[in-house]
Amino acid sequence: MPRLSVSPSSKPNCSLIGLICVFLGLSATHTHAEIAITVPEQVSLLANTNTQQLSISWLGGAATTFDLIILRTEFNETVFYGTVSVTVNQVSGRHEWNWTSVEPLECTSLSVRIRSRDEQMTSDWSDTQILQGNDLPSNKDTQMYPQDRIVPVGSNTTFCCIVAEGEVFDSINYSSTVMNATRLSRRTYATTVVNQGPSRSTGTNVLCFTRLRLSLMGAVVFVGYPPQPSDFVCETHDLTSAVCLWNKGRDTSLYGRKRRTRYSVNNRDCTDSNPLQQQKECSVPQWEGNWTLVAVNPLGQYSLTDSAELSHRVCPVAPVELSSVVHAWNATVQWQWKYNSYSSLALVCQVELTAAGYKTKRTITGVGLRSAVLSDLHPDEDYSVQIRCGAQQNFWKWGTWSKPISFKTKTDVPDAPDVWMWSNRDGTGQVIWKPLTQRQSHGQITGYDVTFWNPEENRQHTVILSPDTSAVPINLTQMAYFSGDNKVIATVTAKNADGMSQPASVSLRLTDVEPIAVSRAVYTDKGFPLLWQSNASATCSFVVEWHETSCTYDCPVDWIKVPAGNTNVSIESANFQPGVRYTFSLYSCPSDSPELLQRWQGYTEELVPSGSVSLSSSQQGSDILLTWGSIPMVDRRGFLLGYNVYISNGSQLTLLANLSDLETRSYTVKGFSMGSYKFTVKAYTSAGEDTGTTAFITLEPYTDWLILEILASLGILSLLLVIATFICYKKRKWVKKAFYPDIPEPKLPSDWSSAQGPMDVRPSPHSMVHIVEKPEWDSSKEVLVVIPEEDEDDEGQGIGDEPVDTDEPTSLRYYNQVVDERPIRPRFPDSSTSSASSLDSAHTDVTYTGIQTSGSSLVFQLDPQGSSEGHQPQDDHSVSCGGGGYRPQMQPRAPSDDMGLASAEPLLEPQAAFSGGYKPQSSWHFDSPMEAEERGSLAPSLGSPTSIASTQFLLPDGEEHEEEKHQQSSSAATWFTNLLSSTKP
Repeated sequence: MPRLSVSPSSKPNCSLIGLICVFLGLSATHTHAEIAITVPEQVSLLANTNTQQLSISWLGGAATTFDLIILRTEFNETVFYGTVSVTVNQVSGRHEWNWTSVEPLECTSLSVRIRSRDEQMTSDWSDTQILQGNDLPSNKDTQMYPQDRIVPVGSNTTFCCIVAEGEVFDSINYSSTVMNATRLSRRTYATTVVNQGPSRSTGTNVLCFTRLRLSLMGAVVFVGYPPQPSDFVCETHDLTSAVCLWNKGRDTSLYGRKRRTRYSVNNRDCTDSNPLQQQKECSVPQWEGNWTLVAVNPLGQYSLTDSAELSHRVCPVAPVELSSVVHAWNATVQWQWKYNSYSSLALVCQVELTAAGYKTKRTITGVGLRSAVLSDLHPDEDYSVQIRCGAQQNFWKWGTWSKPISFKTKTDVPDAPDVWMWSNRDGTGQVIWKPLTQRQSHGQITGYDVTFWNPEENRQHTVILSPDTSAVPINLTQMAYFSGDNKVIATVTAKNADGMSQPASVSLRLTDVEPIAVSRAVYTDKGFPLLWQSNASATCSFVVEWHETSCTYDCPVDWIKVPAGNTNVSIESANFQPGVRYTFSLYSCPSDSPELLQRWQGYTEELVPSGSVSLSSSQQGSDILLTWGSIPMVDRRGFLLGYNVYISNGSQLTLLANLSDLETRSYTVKGFSMGSYKFTVKAYTSAGEDTGTTAFITLEPYTDWLILEILASLGILSLLLVIATFICYKKRKWVKKAFYPDIPEPKLPSDWSSAQGPMDVRPSPHSMVHIVEKPEWDSSKEVLVVIPEEDEDDEGQGIGDEPVDTDEPTSLRYYNQVVDERPIRPRFPDSSTSSASSLDSAHTDVTYTGIQTSGSSLVFQLDPQGSSEGHQPQDDHSVSCGGGGYRPQMQPRAPSDDMGLASAEPLLEPQAAFSGGYKPQSSWHFDSPMEAEERGSLAPSLGSPTSIASTQFLLPDGEEHEEEKHQQSSSAATWFTNLLSSTKP
């Protein structure tokens, strides 16, 4: 058996076979591609500038998918690139595809290329086809596109401007708005307006401006709506033809012959010449029963249909040739018809009657109606009448109103006037009546007759008044027949050219004596509702009168009469004013004997008071009393609810009290300290407070209490004085014995009782009295002291220690000395020396031992043993004293306990010039011996002859002005002394 062997020489044969297979496969594939994918040929472009649509057609073999690219030729910018599926047109055998451009096709040149596609395989691009724009160098002028475009409201429109050669673009304006522009080519600029609104009747202007405004170019765009008519219906007027009516609907905003809406009914042109008329109509010669309305404009069309029977669509025309026959209370209106076919038509007609601005409608029916009778008219009144009719059977709608006809009714006697009376509280009043209106007067009023009639005595009195009078004054107290139970009736009649009216009467009455309770009436949107109790037996009517509450005499009053049986009425008047209070009074039986039943008061609207209270303030200790008066009725403008009391703290008011009681018109503010305060009182209504009244007050110390304290103190003091006086009176003997004992009578050797006159105690010119014995002083004895007189020319000055050689005799004066330990001030402030001692006895034996021919001094010596302890005897001094009259001591002065009598000091007397007559001592006082020594005066150690307890000198101070200083105390002491002296038995 043979062996199979494989040698290396077999490998090249296998590789060659594989290469051949690959080559054959690639050749087959290339051959298939050349057969299935062909390059589009014979590309053509067709432009529609109105719709901005570009139609592209080509021969593309069996391919159905193509890639298209559209470029702006000059800038080579892509406008569209996409893959589209296009089938072959069986008629032309070409592929066709339409593209709508955003910009107008005139703006710039466009380049189009196409290639076939089979899934991922594509052919080569076709030759470039160019759609030439208007921006070619051959077109050198400025251009604007699109021109006169009509677009719907809300659409977007792109406008382009081709600038002239050599000029520079500036802007594009849509109406008055500057738009943003995009450059499409060397000379072309475009802008897009979005959501456009309706344009005006002439359209919206779009303008293109160059930099230097060398040229101006623009376009007009019309933005509107498609037609949309409504309410399409057909009817008949003459019972033969048809009249179709419709409403044009919303305004399309498109005007002009080319843009306006056109209408047709059943293919009959029904376009009218007035596009602004809202209601459209079109006549059809014969009734067809079915109609179709078609409305068309550049933006679209709209259709409506209608169908009906003729008898269901009858609408009569307006009556013509109207005339009237007029009377006082009625009138007859006549008319004619345009079509004779109405003679057998059952009609219903409406008559519109206009009088005094008011319109009323009356309805009449009949076959072939040609007249209407109008009753219940008013005499002497102007009327206007219009008439329209409709089919009585299968009523469709009212026909057109006829032209109006006017007429005036004839005159007649007037109506009876509405009479009432007003009475004042003083017995006067007025008979009043409402002036007759034109509708009530029935003609021109010529006057009024007012008759006062007493039916019991059959007496009457008539007053004739002019036509412009509506009241006559009366005085019930002066009417002779208005007395007792007599009843007087006032009757009023009106007159015009046709006669007199029926009489209207009212019974005269006096003002109600007792005031009736007043209720409150609340105003509503229907007036003042008034209610009262019904009386089943009452058969009389009522009268409600009202007037302003602030008026009280001859008030302008209004009234309304209410039929019997009614128990309520609502009062409304055009004269009502807000803020004015009105009083309403209800009377029964107004024509017989009026009786007041009820009374109300109310406001149509309450306001804040226009006036304020009159405020005053007064102080009551530390309290403040505020008082105010009432607000006048005319200023209240509402029902007062109370008063608010404020205190002012700068610009802020602080409420102190709210007083809701209207009778309270005072308020006491308590617990305030001294100072100034300001208070404000405001009255308030439901509408608020008034402006208020302010009062100022300054609190001062309360003088009444001070006066009371002073009076109380004086009263207590007086009471104490009375008690003291009473006690002293009861104990007068003890008081007199203790303070004012009896004065002992002087015991002299000679008889002094024979002479009457002033006592002269001057000693003999040549006598000298010397103390010859003074072992001790005895307080129970009397003593004589010699005081030398001074020369009258010495002006009350002491002579000194030297003896005086004078012929003037010395005067002897009597003093009663008492034992007293107290110091006594000398009564002669000008004395040069003083003596002080404590005396043990008031009696000393004296002896005349010598006689001097000249006025020698009288001296006395005191025993040193009789002096007070601690005092030394002093040298004798001679003193010259001036003479004078008798001067009794009136008031004592208590001596001091440490006072002594110095014998060596001379006693000086005031000058005799002051002793011309009787001068009682007016005052005296107690001083210490120290003061006496300092002043160098005589110590008052000698007593007064008026009392054994007195230690004063007989004579007072030499100066009269010193009497005046002590006159008040002297008077009191004199009174007390006289009181005690009066008790002497």
